[in-house]
Amino acid sequence: MTITWFGQSCFRLETKGPSILVDPFSKEIGLRPPRIKDDIVLVSHDHYDHNNLENINPEAFVINSPGEYEKQGVYVRGLNSYHDKAEGKERGLNTIFVIRAEDVAIGHLGDLGQEALTDSQIEEMGDIDILMIPVGGKYTINYKEAAAVVGQIEPKIIVPMHYKLKDLEVDIEGPEKFLKEIGLSPEKVDKFKINSKLLPTEETKLIMFQI
Repeated sequence: MTITWFGQSCFRLETKGPSILVDPFSKEIGLRPPRIKDDIVLVSHDHYDHNNLENINPEAFVINSPGEYEKQGVYVRGLNSYHDKAEGKERGLNTIFVIRAEDVAIGHLGDLGQEALTDSQIEEMGDIDILMIPVGGKYTINYKEAAAVVGQIEPKIIVPMHYKLKDLEVDIEGPEKFLKEIGLSPEKVDKFKINSKLLPTEETKLIMFQI
């Protein structure tokens, strides 16, 4: 599997079978959006920096709500969560996605805003190999809360997302405070190739994508 990050919460997962795109954004945020050529597209919530389906492959399988799904050997589970600390009263709901492909479990937290995951959410997510977690605060959990959520899930690989980039026109924080809080030296990559045999077995790995 090859993973590419485009900024915000947008990732492409290229498997031996289908290609999966998560949370495609529109150009209004200042970053270059990916061309949506993928077989499966996930949308965690209905905000313009996560739900751009313009020019989508007309045959793409779109998942934008909680539930259990399967397509071409890829299994997706969507879990309800809140975009804020007021049970959705401020920014609405957010879908956490668990993607299982090629014996690798990926957790994508979308714009998680609740201070911590519930026991029920942790149980429903199950064991997570790669955790994609927002760290920029303001519209999501902040760096301290993100580090605490990492401790709740205990993934093998941590991938920070939804933080300030040079051209991003969204007012959020950079990743520096989270990196200090989590206390791991990041491995910096342009693309990340992973399979079940390459997953770390002892120490947790921190992956930082370069854009």
